[in-house]
Amino acid sequence: MQVAPDTVVTLAWRLTDAQNEALADDESGTDFYVGGADLLPAIERELLGKSAGDAGALQIEPPDAFGDYEPERLRMEDRALFPELLEPGMQFEQLPPGCSPAEPGILFTVTDIAECKVMLDGNHPLAGMALRVHYRILEVRAPDPDEREARSAQLDDVDSGMFLVKGSG
Repeated sequence: MQVAPDTVVTLAWRLTDAQNEALADDESGTDFYVGGADLLPAIERELLGKSAGDAGALQIEPPDAFGDYEPERLRMEDRALFPELLEPGMQFEQLPPGCSPAEPGILFTVTDIAECKVMLDGNHPLAGMALRVHYRILEVRAPDPDEREARSAQLDDVDSGMFLVKGSG
């Protein structure tokens, strides 16, 4: 069976930056639904027509990966607007009332906390980076009914392939 829309591909993969510094990997294999939101479009295009056993690598420039880094997505807000329990790395899909308005759909990550201020970054952690994806196709199969309905093979563990997916960040 070949990789095509409405198939599930199991990939062993390694993600590096343009200097080949490792960012993430899964050598045991991650399932991705082809034709949904599981993979970046550049990766889907690379995989189409390939079969189990095929391997390769591709470089993805920022516009085709997670976008350019946008300094305007950095913001500083009053600490008093946030919950008492707050630490760097926490993420907010919606900022608390009283914060400056934000574009819908931006996930903000707390990057720093001072006594009176919280620094937030609305960029994806890999924004502005050229990425290299090294992959080996372990299996290609038809999706099960739940995967087909969700158009995703990431039903149990939405973070398992987070660096290869369209909706990250």
